[in-house]
Parts: sequence; C-alpha cells; structure tokens
Amino acid sequence: MLPPSAVTSADLDAVALKPAECDVSRGQSIPVETIAIDYEGPEHLPDTETLETLAADTEVLVTTPVRADGFDPLGDDSLLEVLPESVGRVLVAGHPAYLTDEERRRAVAPRLGAALETDPDAWVGTESVERIAMATGATQYDLLSRSTERELTALRQAGFDGEVAVYAPTVLTDDEDAILDAVGDYVSRRRPVATALPDDATTDSSATGRAREVLLAAADDYALVGAEIDVAARTAALREAGATTVVGYPARGLEAFLE
Repeated sequence: MLPPSAVTSADLDAVALKPAECDVSRGQSIPVETIAIDYEGPEHLPDTETLETLAADTEVLVTTPVRADGFDPLGDDSLLEVLPESVGRVLVAGHPAYLTDEERRRAVAPRLGAALETDPDAWVGTESVERIAMATGATQYDLLSRSTERELTALRQAGFDGEVAVYAPTVLTDDEDAILDAVGDYVSRRRPVATALPDDATTDSSATGRAREVLLAAADDYALVGAEIDVAARTAALREAGATTVVGYPARGLEAFLE
C-alpha cells in the first residue's frame, strides 16, 4: 500500500505523464488506479519493459495517434509491437505538432473505427473530433473546459450512459505565481482566453493587471488548480456532473505529485 499523497488528497483517479518531461517509470510511486502516457513523438515512446513494469500494478494507457506512421490501422502500425498486451490505448487524431504534413491529411474517422475493431476497450480522445469520438461509443477522453460540467450534465440527462474521462493540467497549490508559471501559457491558447487577453500580454507569473485577471480566471476554467481540498471539491463536482474518471497532468512536474 502506497502512502497518502497530494494526488490522494486531491481525489484524482488517474495521472497523465509526458515521457519527454519525466521518467514515466516513476509513475509506480503515484497512488492512482490509472496512468495515461501522452504521445510526444515516436522517439519518446517508452519501451516494452518499462510499460510492462508499470502495468504490473496499475492500468496503463498509451496515447496513440491513429494518423501517425507506426499507429495507423490502415497503414503502418508497426509501433503497436512495442505495446505489451497488458497496456491499453487512447486513440487520438493526434496533435499537429507531432504529425507530418502527410499524416495530418489522413482521414480520422475510418482510422478510429479500424483501431476500435482491434482494441474495443480503448479510450477515444475528443479534441477536434468530438462528434466522431461520440459516435464510436468508446470511453470519451475530454479536455477540461469552462463548459465541461454543463455538457456532462446535458449528456447524462439525454441518456448517454458511456464512460467519460476528463483530462486537466493540475497545480496543487493556491499560489497564484506558481499557477501562472505552470498553466498560464496553456490556458492562454484557449480561444476565448486568447481573445480576452490584451495584445502582447505575458502569460506567466510576470503577468499583471487585466492579463493576470484573465489568466487566473482561465486557470480555474481549463485546469485543476488550488489547494488539494479545493481540487478535490472540483473533481467531486465533475463526477457529480457525469465524469467517470478525472485525469490530472502534473503541470508543475512529477515531484509535486509525489509529495
């Protein structure tokens, strides 16, 4: 039994780790049921042994862009050989930054369908393909936004009974400077936030005035931020609205989740 941690106090179900930022094998020390490993290019894909070790005690899901060479179910899917049978998948369209021009032009819908035929338990990332993802009937993997709770409530009221996992950058402190340094740039890229920000505004702890107000409000909308008890209240509200899994990404680094 792992000792209590900040993650336990914040009541997170799962954590998302970025292999370009940390040694994902350290995820064994985080007391959660599920570890989701983000995709940051094939050069950062953890090896089979690391994944097997992680999956021995925890559910492990690896993000796989269905348009990327190596994970394309209608083309080159050779990288699937790296994934042991004990590891699940999150099927995504793929962040353009990690795709070539040719890969970006590939159709998403038929590839999601083909991938789910071979891995029906996979989660499906909804970013930029919400309707397609919903049509698959698979576990929806949503980014937290200011409308998430409202949309979840509406889905449940409409009779949707599928699984919904919500992903959010997470900062377990109420220190405003720490919050802005961790997620200021991330939230500034959300369209409503970018529109509200003054021109040429800084997005980290050096932000002042109107920019600082906008960024801090956006951090509450698009991330899980604050003292652990406050984040726990937010995760409870998300579950009450209909989320089945709340996934936190340690935006201040993995160490913050190990405290």
